Amino acid sequence: MQAAAPAETAIREALTAWTRQFNAGDADAVCGLFAPDLRYDYRGYPERGFGEICALLQRSLRDRTKTYSYSLQINEIIVAGDLAVVRLVWRLKIAPAGGAPVTGGAPITVSEEPGMDIFRKQPDGSWKIIRYIAYEN
Repeated sequence: MQAAAPAETAIREALTAWTRQFNAGDADAVCGLFAPDLRYDYRGYPERGFGEICALLQRSLRDRTKTYSYSLQINEIIVAGDLAVVRLVWRLKIAPAGGAPVTGGAPITVSEEPGMDIFRKQPDGSWKIIRYIAYEN
């Protein structure tokens, strides 16, 4: 088996680190995966940018009435120069704070979000998402 290219490894590590940060509730770190010129399209919502996704993620992680956790499935990484495309599936679990729902309380919800992230290598050598398209199954 051929070793992964350095860019593919860096992108995989960036996604994995972001997943850990999100699941740890690190609201200050969750914006770091995205480039300032981010544009994203999530089915059913208007196209948005860095400021909107950053605020949404931070607001969600600071909401003490719910807990959020992501798991990640990377299906493919294609690198071409300073751009890369990642086909992936995010699974988001949202539960009431404290774990299991109380009788009559909010249920645990799980959504599956297939998508495609486009990364660009940044001047500092890091890889950040500049575009993404996702939808919920």
